[in-house]
Amino acid sequence: MKMAKKQFKAETKRLMELVINSIYTHKEIFLREIISNASDAIDKMNHRAITDPTLGISRDDFRIDVSVDKEARTITVSDNGTGMTSKEMEKNLGMIAYSDSFEFKKKLEEGADSDVIGQFGVGFYSAFMVADKVTVVSRAHGGDEASVWESEGIDGYTIRKGEKDSFGTDVIMHIKEDSDGESYSEFLDPVRLRELIVTYSNYIRWPIRMDVEAGAWEDTGEKGEDGEPKREYITRTENKVINSMVPIWQKDKSEVSDDECKEFYKQQFYDFEDPVSVIRVDAEGRISYKAMLFIPKRAPHDFYTRDFQPGLQLYSSGVLIMERCADVLPYYFRFVRGVVDSPDFSLNISREVLQNDRVLKAVGSNLSKKIKAELERLKENEPDVYSEFYNSFGQQLKYGMVDNFGSDKDMLKDLLMFESSKGGMVSFADYVGNMQESQEKIYYVVSSSASKARNLPQMESVLDKGYEVLLMTDEVDPFLVSILREYEGKPFCNISTEDLGLESEEERKEAEEKDEEHKGTLEFAKEILGDDVAEVRISRRLKNHAVLLTTTGSITFEMEKYFKEMPGGQGGNMKASRVLELNADHSVFRALKDAIESDKDKAADIVRIMYGQASIMAGIPLDDPVAYSDLVLSIF
Repeated sequence: MKMAKKQFKAETKRLMELVINSIYTHKEIFLREIISNASDAIDKMNHRAITDPTLGISRDDFRIDVSVDKEARTITVSDNGTGMTSKEMEKNLGMIAYSDSFEFKKKLEEGADSDVIGQFGVGFYSAFMVADKVTVVSRAHGGDEASVWESEGIDGYTIRKGEKDSFGTDVIMHIKEDSDGESYSEFLDPVRLRELIVTYSNYIRWPIRMDVEAGAWEDTGEKGEDGEPKREYITRTENKVINSMVPIWQKDKSEVSDDECKEFYKQQFYDFEDPVSVIRVDAEGRISYKAMLFIPKRAPHDFYTRDFQPGLQLYSSGVLIMERCADVLPYYFRFVRGVVDSPDFSLNISREVLQNDRVLKAVGSNLSKKIKAELERLKENEPDVYSEFYNSFGQQLKYGMVDNFGSDKDMLKDLLMFESSKGGMVSFADYVGNMQESQEKIYYVVSSSASKARNLPQMESVLDKGYEVLLMTDEVDPFLVSILREYEGKPFCNISTEDLGLESEEERKEAEEKDEEHKGTLEFAKEILGDDVAEVRISRRLKNHAVLLTTTGSITFEMEKYFKEMPGGQGGNMKASRVLELNADHSVFRALKDAIESDKDKAADIVRIMYGQASIMAGIPLDDPVAYSDLVLSIF
């Protein structure tokens, strides 16, 4: 007798089309959804067994079976959960967006051993992404007869009586034929199915079993001509548990060694080196979650490129929701790898991504504090380990300092390290702790390398006072300092741009007299250089070098270079305001004064050479190196 086809109780035919064709990003997600539904059904049955011991059902009895029939082109997922009556089929499968799991979750008493992840009631219909027909055979626990629900998609469904030996549910998916641009046969490959189970459902709490082929060489019981036993390769099919069930992060800390955590990291995140640190979090309360985070030793080769994909693996009750969620941790901690598992995540309808809600933000904020605390611990107690980490990821922390106009500067400032003029790496706290009593500022210099920074002329006067200088060599450093401005009340002072004020009152008075004495020479040099410089002055910091090119204002040479290299002219016409400082006690300066009196053309050439030399020492490319070279040679 032909069964009358019933229409889905959804609002429109379009809703079914949306469920099948638009909600899910990847077709492979169907297996996760069907297995999750099976897990939900077992959770409900387990809850019954706990609350009613007379049922005589043990937790060890529960299982999920996945099988493939290539000839029939079917995949079957079976469970021994609660099962469904025909009325429950009508309600659960005949109405899109109705979720019995959600109802169960609302009624579930607190503290029960159950964790149902279904919320929206649409996961089942993901099967139609790969199947042109789905058959569900189910028998409710305590019932005597089974029911069969069957549908070919948007055209509706039928429900009829059926047969099933025991309670539970079988979902039989009839896989579509391959078509142009679409391959469905891959899902009929047992190896591919095992791969999907391990990826998405590895930590489902119930055992997922499949028939697995395994081969081995075995004796035949016969002997060959050489008298040796004959052997042949025998392939057998064994039914094995595919999933791990209990993830490492769900186990008590006392049950998992550090070596096991490190091995998990290397396998899960494809690193051949141990992480420098493992962070475990077990939070209970208003928001419950477990996390296992890892701080890598080295940056991946693509870390500082656009190709790098940051993010933590997110699970909800053992089900993988997102392979990489970049929204949990802030940008500056994107080097952290790990997993977060919470039943409290607010999932979207496809359970593929999270809603951007307070739970996600709260988890991220707490994890960020844990990461910072661990980095501070390493910095304090394991400086060699921290130094190795910082060589890989220090620049990332610096970028975090300037991101969003320095909104997280207080979070990161104590994690930063810089090379010191006294050798080694120091933090801001180290620097301030080592300051002389008379020192009021934190001195720093910016250069392309530490070796070049040490040889800069402006270092002389600071080092003569015995002051330490931070050697900043990353392009982000000038922006970092401009945002931070001070540390523990000590302002930052760029020794290349500011009047250091290191001279004594007597030295200051002497410098003012020199300014007046050499006023004519300075005016001559300014006239020759024109708009190339904002000012020419007598230097109060040079001792052995003849010239020094510095800047005035907020833009440094390094900033100028950064803006100049921005693509598409985004940096605009940002240029540092140059100041040429001359050493009045140097022989070159005396030669300039003499030339001004005797040969102004030669004097002009000397000024241009001095400016060129100062530019070279400052790391500023010359506009015309050939013309400059010819000019230098012409004075001989």
